[in-house]
Amino acid sequence: MKCVEINPSVLNGEVKIPPSKSMSHRAIICAALSEGESLIENIAFSDDIIATLEAMKSFGITAQNSEIDENGICSVHIQGKKKLKLLNHQIDCKESGSTIRFLIPMAGILGEKVTYTGRGKLVERPLDTYYKIFKEQNIDYSNNEGKLPLSVEGILKSGTFKMKGNISSQFITGLLFVLPLLDGDSKILITTELESKGYVDLTLDMLKKFSIEVENNNYEEFIIKGNQKYKSDNYRVEGDFSQAAFFIVAGILGESMKCKDLNIDSLQGDKAILDIVGKMGADIAIHDDFVKVKQSKTEGMIIDASQCPDLVPILSVLGALSKGTTKIVNAARLRIKESDRLKAMATELSKLGADIKELEDGLEIHGKEELKGGVVDSWNDHRIAMALAVASIKCTEPVIIQNNDAVKKSYPRFWKDFEKLGGKINEQPMGK
Repeated sequence: MKCVEINPSVLNGEVKIPPSKSMSHRAIICAALSEGESLIENIAFSDDIIATLEAMKSFGITAQNSEIDENGICSVHIQGKKKLKLLNHQIDCKESGSTIRFLIPMAGILGEKVTYTGRGKLVERPLDTYYKIFKEQNIDYSNNEGKLPLSVEGILKSGTFKMKGNISSQFITGLLFVLPLLDGDSKILITTELESKGYVDLTLDMLKKFSIEVENNNYEEFIIKGNQKYKSDNYRVEGDFSQAAFFIVAGILGESMKCKDLNIDSLQGDKAILDIVGKMGADIAIHDDFVKVKQSKTEGMIIDASQCPDLVPILSVLGALSKGTTKIVNAARLRIKESDRLKAMATELSKLGADIKELEDGLEIHGKEELKGGVVDSWNDHRIAMALAVASIKCTEPVIIQNNDAVKKSYPRFWKDFEKLGGKINEQPMGK
């Protein structure tokens, strides 16, 4: 493990935003389930994406990537399979919640025993939604007192699946990948208001690109015809708004920032960052494929995080450095992410001198003009590490972030981009 020392400095310039992790997962899986070859362009080999690619190879598909360019980007040729064939009975999901929740239902296509493993916080992240389905369908499963490893054996049958809307949308996506392939039609009934609708939209849009049709009845009911076939296609992954958010806020706190390779018509839920910072008073110009922000005096507001939970770490930084009070609400699900992100941000921003209070389902933040700096920890969470790095812009003393390698989960080049934009960093082993 490493730590990084950041000497406060203004970030300024332009940055090519890395491809959307959410859309990369989905494109890889849809291509893998298609007969024939698909070309997926603009892929970043983050730890999470590697986990999904390797998992799909275990299910029998072949994938070959082009040479990785100077930005850490490549294209992947995926030879899909009409019928999956299990080559490896143990699927290592690393620390990727998307990988494990998207791919657990695939064991139900094969009927063979599949064991899912992981590490870090993923080992204990809840999978109760699937356990309920397994019990209802008499699918055998076993785990380690509710934790990974999880072994699953049995055939998933079409039918009606009832799910709460305030759980992770990843469970819904996992079923949506597999149900079209089953004999017979299926329904997913959402029994409460659906949170993270944007992520479900991404899934439905990707399924359509690969010739799978799902009827969406106002996010209350999803009707899925059985015996459908995925058809191979070529697809370029667009830039990731959840990653752009860090540099958008860096531009607001710093001097100016141009974030390139963004699709302003994107379905990504985290595109909400544009609306939120605009309402807080940011000087932001939005174009077809890039966003430009300038140093701005922002004001606090109430932020409903139910549809964009991944934005909370960086928005809590902006709130800590905005005039007045920022209150983040409807964010309880952040407690079961890579870390308890509410507790993590309250704890670590407090160390930097922020006036921040942890609430049951959110955060209350009273803004200051500057923070002091100090030693903080990423909680082995990529979004915590990146948010704390951006906070350093407005610190009066250096910020030392422990376990800064966590960024490899989603954005391996983050520290290089941060430095290229004017960040003054010194990376070193822990304890030195």
